[in-house]
Amino acid sequence: MAVPDFQRLMLPLLRVLGDGEEHSLHEVIESLADQFELTDEERRELLPSGRQAKLANRVGWARTYMKKAGLLESTGRGKFRINDRGLSILRSDPAEINVKSLEQFPEFQEFHRRSSKDDDIDLNDDVTEKTRTPEEILEAGYQNLRRDLAQDLLDRIMGCSPEFFERLVVDLLVAMGYGGSRRDAGEAVGRSGDGGIDGIIKEDKLGLDAVYIQAKRWEGTVGRPAVQAFAGSLMGNRAGKGVFITTSQFTKEANDYVKGIQQPKIVLIDGEQLAQFMIDHDIGVADVATYRVKRVDLDYFGEE
Repeated sequence: MAVPDFQRLMLPLLRVLGDGEEHSLHEVIESLADQFELTDEERRELLPSGRQAKLANRVGWARTYMKKAGLLESTGRGKFRINDRGLSILRSDPAEINVKSLEQFPEFQEFHRRSSKDDDIDLNDDVTEKTRTPEEILEAGYQNLRRDLAQDLLDRIMGCSPEFFERLVVDLLVAMGYGGSRRDAGEAVGRSGDGGIDGIIKEDKLGLDAVYIQAKRWEGTVGRPAVQAFAGSLMGNRAGKGVFITTSQFTKEANDYVKGIQQPKIVLIDGEQLAQFMIDHDIGVADVATYRVKRVDLDYFGEE
């Protein structure tokens, strides 16, 4: 038989996880391949890009969608398991699980809304896709993949040690052109510990100015008091510039406070922006495939 689509894989995947144990994606892929009695050729079948097996790609998406619906939870690097909500779904003995059935969960509704906000694609509406140009569909798909990658990065960051996060911030700032060499940046960041300041880094390679850093992995939303305390630390050190990095979000009051002060100048970077910067500067990510979109060269066909 052909490799099942990702929605047909959802319920079998959840059943594999029904033992409540921790599983890796590789284990689940092999189990599902056996369950669907896929041939060796079908198991090795690749996507058009030639970079990933079709089965692995589809199982991965089935896992992602059920995780967004709150049926699964990550337990470590590349590991996941079913949670109480997932077990409850299994006990109800559903005939199938698909995108439509996942929409009963608020978390998935929010995820689906965010994914569709910019591209207006309804995963259950073929007509919508037919109204788009190939370039629009390709761009919408790229943005969806990027959003999922950003969330995956944040999930992994929250599972890492504070020391690893400190190194990550150094790598990112150097990649963005700050801090001079990585050694200079590494010596500067994480060594201050002065009243809410986690580090000081050069603004440029010549060190003509300094930027003060606070970078913490917050679980909850960061409000105005924390940002105001950081501003006070900057003023106490006669510093003119600061960057406040969090893995969560800033409240409206925190953003309004930063907009309302002229000195010191503070830039707020929330979790979403942090992940997007990591993607843009190749920190913690790797290329999977490159698609070159071409057009007719009108100059080539010109005869004048």
